[in-house]
Amino acid sequence: MMAGFPWLAMRPQHQHGQATLEILISLMVALSLVFWLFELSMFTYTCSVLNEATQEGVRYAIVHGIDSTLCSGPDSTCTDQSPYANVKAVVTAAASASLHNISAMTITVTYANSTAAVGNPVAVKVAYTYVPYLNLPGLMNTLTFTSQGQILY
Repeated sequence: MMAGFPWLAMRPQHQHGQATLEILISLMVALSLVFWLFELSMFTYTCSVLNEATQEGVRYAIVHGIDSTLCSGPDSTCTDQSPYANVKAVVTAAASASLHNISAMTITVTYANSTAAVGNPVAVKVAYTYVPYLNLPGLMNTLTFTSQGQILY
């Protein structure tokens, strides 16, 4: 026994690496949770940005009806007819804040009753395939979500 250190003699000899192993397992669990939270946050943020982009597209479409000088709609008096490039440009610009590659995003603009006249609904639909930043278990497959807005003007 060592003089002045009686507790060293009482310590079991088979637990030398226990603290290291416990810290390693704890760090693995903690880091996994951090990465999952990051991915969940990015998914939620992307959903929010795409919903906002859809709302911006709907707003642009209703403000630029047949009573506007920059008319977007299916009417013969409109300069921006199908495929409604101006509305799509507004949606794409708003969606660029999503921190993802939005080149695969599909935007569909639909005018009910085939007119951009006052009182007719317009719908803007955005479909995007979400690809996770990290290849975590359970996230290997891509997720597709759709956002749609409709306002009567």
